[in-house]
Amino acid sequence: MRRGTTPVAVVAVTAAMLSGCGMLPGQQGGGGEERQPVSQESRGSQDSQEGRATSAADATEATATGDPGEPAPAEQERVIARREVKASGADLTVEITGLKRQGRLSTLTWKVTNNSDDRWQMNSDMGDTPGGLGLTVAGISLVDPVNGKRYVVARTGKYPRAKCLCSDYDVFTEAGEVLPLHATFAAPPPDVTKINVDLKVLGVFTDVPIS
Repeated sequence: MRRGTTPVAVVAVTAAMLSGCGMLPGQQGGGGEERQPVSQESRGSQDSQEGRATSAADATEATATGDPGEPAPAEQERVIARREVKASGADLTVEITGLKRQGRLSTLTWKVTNNSDDRWQMNSDMGDTPGGLGLTVAGISLVDPVNGKRYVVARTGKYPRAKCLCSDYDVFTEAGEVLPLHATFAAPPPDVTKINVDLKVLGVFTDVPIS
């Protein structure tokens, strides 16, 4: 069963701590921003975490309230994208329930239902193991193919004390269990109204609307 989350805390996300987005070569970016190519293959499948660029420039002075493990206030009942997937031998239903822009941040919420007769062993399939955030969803990302940017999950601190503004989870999700998840990113520009959501082992959802 889903375990409890950590106590509520107020996390100040500063430019030195918050991971933001990557930009493709040929795009104009802010000073000091790393650049990373996003291949056609990476838009349709899970790519490795190695070489994934991040930047804090798009989230300067942003502030988030809530603990990284606390479920975000979200539209949990409104499904905007849905898919049946098979991962690690389990039959799953994945439903994206919100992608909401709030100031300089955006929050993605989704839930995974284990439709199998046995529990789903998730391991660190959505985490960022090199960053010390294996049993979290810190490894997912938002991809803007039009502007060539990848937005990674916001986090505070550095390895090995880093924390993400996202859900953690247990290795196992029991049969019939519904697992609610969330992650916070730097917000895309206002003219970006749809974006691809890369959930790693759960696949890529294209053209997810941003509200």
